[in-house]
This record gives sequence, structure tokens and C-alpha cells, in this order.
Amino acid sequence: MDIPKVIREMALEAKQAARPLGNLSRGVKDQVLLRMAQLLQERQAAIQAENAKDVDQAKAEGHPAAFIDRLTLSDKVMNSMVTALEEVAALPDPVGEVVKMWRRPNGLLVGRVRIPLGVIGFIYESRPNVTVDAAALCLKSGNSVILKGGKEALHSNLALAKLMQDALGEYNIPAGAAQVIPSVAREATLELLKQDELVDLIIPRGGEGLIRFVAENSRIPVLKHYKGVCHIFVDDGADPDLAETVCFNAKVQRPGVCNSMETMLVHEKIAPELLPRMHARFREAGVELRGCPLTQKFDPQVKPAQEEDWGYEFLDLILAVKVVPDLDAALTHIAQYSSNHTEAIITRDYDRAQRFLQEADSSVVLVNASTRFNDGGELGLGAEIGISTSKLHAFGPMSLEELTTTKFIVYGSGQIRT
Repeated sequence: MDIPKVIREMALEAKQAARPLGNLSRGVKDQVLLRMAQLLQERQAAIQAENAKDVDQAKAEGHPAAFIDRLTLSDKVMNSMVTALEEVAALPDPVGEVVKMWRRPNGLLVGRVRIPLGVIGFIYESRPNVTVDAAALCLKSGNSVILKGGKEALHSNLALAKLMQDALGEYNIPAGAAQVIPSVAREATLELLKQDELVDLIIPRGGEGLIRFVAENSRIPVLKHYKGVCHIFVDDGADPDLAETVCFNAKVQRPGVCNSMETMLVHEKIAPELLPRMHARFREAGVELRGCPLTQKFDPQVKPAQEEDWGYEFLDLILAVKVVPDLDAALTHIAQYSSNHTEAIITRDYDRAQRFLQEADSSVVLVNASTRFNDGGELGLGAEIGISTSKLHAFGPMSLEELTTTKFIVYGSGQIRT
């Protein structure tokens, strides 16, 4: 395979498809998405047979059980893919929305209207269900997409690509609207990252290593999400039962995801009451605790935290715990070690809650709720293509609106500039 030639041709096809795709009506886009959902059901056995090849190879290579679970297109995952397509079809279409209009003193009527970004390169790792989710969001927002999945899911992704292109073809939409790169070589990723004249945005989704590799090698703007070092600060006077429930959920419900709590900060005045009961519950759930010297005084079984623990994304049943003197100290710690992903405060004090919301500089900041709510579906966006921890041009969960930009439109009646 001539990889540079293949990637260039795919990028050209995506660029050519972007114009008609950006002008499709909502009705047509929704019909295509629903047709994809039908084809997923009709071809489920064939797709799972291709997926089995990937799973067998991954097992032979000794990948851990959690990896195999993410790779496997079980009946449950297939059903969730169908549901996701139906849900995206039901979402409002952002393209063409007039965001604002105003009239200038000279009579010009100026407005801003939502338009697609154009061509999106989506680079991700082992989960083949992401192939359909990403393509659906790009299609609904009027963007062409070039998908580069991990080598472990190649058979699955190519089967899904065929399904998507068959659905596009039934509605005379160019196949370049949704393509999967047929190579697992790193060279293919590097070539995609060079297509700055044809591709408008790169979205990487995966581990920190993948995202840093993409950011360091791309000529194209990259929406980055390096890691999720999420904090919860339990304030003086917080409801102990509420604090225990929220913090336990944030750490234990799904410890291997980016919006799970990695560091718990506890006000020194509530620590004597709260820490012993919370530590006991965490231990019952198999959580390893790593704490500051004050934390260890309350519980000698806690392992001493190292400096690197404070800014680490464990993605496991491991929790760093620190006792702090006040809200100022909590905010200072978060400013130093946060990855700008998610922060939460547990408090009964309105003023301190408002200050935390103002000063914690992360994509989602919560009061009296679990960090696990930093998720497009949970926040009412319907779906997400990823969570951006950089601020240009989106911050937080990226759904349909975040896959668009705006352009200015101007209505005149013969005005000239003097």
C-alpha cells in the first residue's frame, strides 16, 4: 500500500464530500443515521464475526481483560450503538442556526450562523463502537470524517465503514463523508496529520501517549484531552452522608474512566469525623489510599503519598487523599495539579460554592455532585465525541454544537464604507 497516496486521496474525497454534506437537510441526515441503525441490526452477526477476529488476536497477544472488554462488540454494545444512532438522529440540527442578529447604525443587519467545521480527522484506540458514534456526530453536524482506529480493531472498523458507506450511498451522499483508514501503520497517522490543506481539525481520543503523539506531530489544529486528574474538595460543614455518597461514587463506580475522582481534598475541620468512615468504605471496595501526613495521622493504614501521586491519573481503584486548611489551599492545590478536566466541591456554604465555581479552571465544575457527570449524555447534550481540556475552540464535552463554528452574515441595502 502506498500510504501517502492513499491518505491524500482519502483527504481529497473528504474535502469534496464536505460541501454537499454541509448543505444536507436535517431530514436526509436523520434518515441516513436511522438507516445505519437498521443495517447494524441486519448485519450484526457478520460484524460480530469480524470483531471476533480482532478479539482472538488481542487475546493471543496477551492484552488484559479490561482491554478485551472494550474491544468486544457484544450484543449489549451492538444495541447501544443502535440506540446512539437513533438518539443522534433525534437531536436538533445545529447547522444553519442563527445564533444572534443585530442592526448597525448604518442600517446593516449583522448575524452569526452555525456552519460545519469541514473535515475532521478522528484518531482513537481500541473501542470499535466509537467508530459509529463519531461518524454519527460528524454526519449530523455536517462534517466529513476520516477515522483512524487502533490496529487491534481493524477488522471491526472496516466492517463498520462498509456499513456506513452503504447507507450513505443509498441517499447519494459521497462515500468520502465517512471513511476508515485501512492501514494500521503509524505512518498512516503521520500522513493524516500532514493534510493541513484538506483537514480542518484533528480529535484524538485515547491515552495520554496517543494524544501527545498527535499534538506533537500535527500540522492541523488538535483538540486535546491529555488526562483526567479530577478533584473533589469536601468543605468544612459539608453534609457527611452526602460527601461520603458522592465521593464513593466518583471513585468506585467506574474507576477506569477519565471523569473518576483521583484526588480527594478534605477540610481539616471535618477530617476527624469524615476520613475514618470514608476510608473504611473505600477499603471495603478495594480502594488503595495514598495520603498526606495529616491523612495518615487519622488512619495509619494509609500509604504515604508521593509527589507524583498528586497529578496522576490512576484510572484504577487508587485514591490520593490530602487534608487542607481551607478553601484557598484546596483551590491552590487544584490549580497546581489539575488537568482542567473536572472538579467538585461538597459544601453547604453558598458563597464558597460560588467562589469554587468561579475559580476552579476546569471544563466542568460541580457543587454537591459526582465528577462522573462530566459526560455529554449526562449533561443533556445527547452524545459526545470526546472531552476537550483545551479551550480552543471547545472546552468540555463535545457534541453537535462543538463540531460547528459560526460565520457572519450581513444584510445590506446599498451601504458603502466612507
